[in-house]
Amino acid sequence: MHEKVGKNPSKNKEEIKRLIKKLHAGEDPEAVKEEFKELIKGLTQAEITQAEEQLIKEGMPVEEIHHMCDVHLSVLQETLIEDQNLAPEGHPINILMQEHVILLENVNRLRDIYADIKEKSSFEEVSDEIQEIENIIQLIKKSENHYLREENVLFSYLEKYGVTQPPKIMWIDHDRIRDVEKELFKLIDKKGKMNYNEFVSQFHLNAHGLAELLAGHFPKENKVLFPTAMQLLKESEWKEVRKQFDDIGYFLLTPDIVETDEEKLVEEPKILDAKNVDLGTGVLQLEVLQQIFKTLPFDTTFVDKDDIVRFYSEGKDRIFVRTPSVIGRLVENCHPSKSVDRVLAIIDSFKKNTLDKAEFWLELGDKMVMIRYFPVRNSKEEYLGVLEVTQDITEIRKIEGEKRLL
Repeated sequence: MHEKVGKNPSKNKEEIKRLIKKLHAGEDPEAVKEEFKELIKGLTQAEITQAEEQLIKEGMPVEEIHHMCDVHLSVLQETLIEDQNLAPEGHPINILMQEHVILLENVNRLRDIYADIKEKSSFEEVSDEIQEIENIIQLIKKSENHYLREENVLFSYLEKYGVTQPPKIMWIDHDRIRDVEKELFKLIDKKGKMNYNEFVSQFHLNAHGLAELLAGHFPKENKVLFPTAMQLLKESEWKEVRKQFDDIGYFLLTPDIVETDEEKLVEEPKILDAKNVDLGTGVLQLEVLQQIFKTLPFDTTFVDKDDIVRFYSEGKDRIFVRTPSVIGRLVENCHPSKSVDRVLAIIDSFKKNTLDKAEFWLELGDKMVMIRYFPVRNSKEEYLGVLEVTQDITEIRKIEGEKRLL
């Protein structure tokens, strides 16, 4: 029996190397898997990755390293299934955990397909495999709402309990996953325009890289973030989370959506102080005002002078996801880490009155989207907050000439 592995990086590397050599010698992967289960109890994903990188530098072929990755991912998949006992069926956490298993299974399948197509020499020979790859890619694209549910709902509830740093770290992971996914999507889109061997090589790197990212990310959520959420959130809050999850939608699972009388009331207009609102240039019924915001052909979000989200409009075709849990959330927690500094710099300029607007435009799929930020000030030019306006300008950009009649 080998000695139990601790936190000694050198010993960790030797243990991983020993198991890789067993696989290379033809030993049953299932037997090696049992040893690896014991090994990873004392290791983090980062330590495993570091050990693999050291072995590659020492000259061990990447293919040999990936044999161990196969075993590692197989062990992880079993663990992710076991983790689902943390929450009952239909619970938001259980749904997220089931999706972890689905995503890892499909990404692992991409790696299996690589093992098949690397032995072939042309696209014509692998038409069935390419079709399966494209089917899995479509599922991965749809899985974006998995991350959106976490970022826009679960993270905001955790922040209300003072848990801010772990969600930020998870969001950084999400963006890394998105980056690798985008490379994979681009590769599949241009497959007909490139050399077959080059395609296979890049496909391997992207599929393996995505599997490694998921293998490092999902356990952090299952073992740390989700148990923390289960301890903190109240039953009534989990009902709110589930409702907001349902509103964003799911990529494969179709959990039963139960609408209670209490939830139906949420959809009704809320009369706070009066039925009419004096806007200075006219008086509108509160219900009419609400419907005007829902009818506007663009999305609005208002962040107050203390950088707290206070309002968002709810049109039928929102461009970016917003959920009720965003209300009361610090604006810096509503953006991925890579863009937070830019957003805060704009707000700071508004507060200092050195900027009167900020505009950006970007392509989202087949849409061209314009995002504009405006400082909101009172009659004394005192800063009250910032208004974000987001609009799909795809059709507007096509306008030429004049149109004077319907």
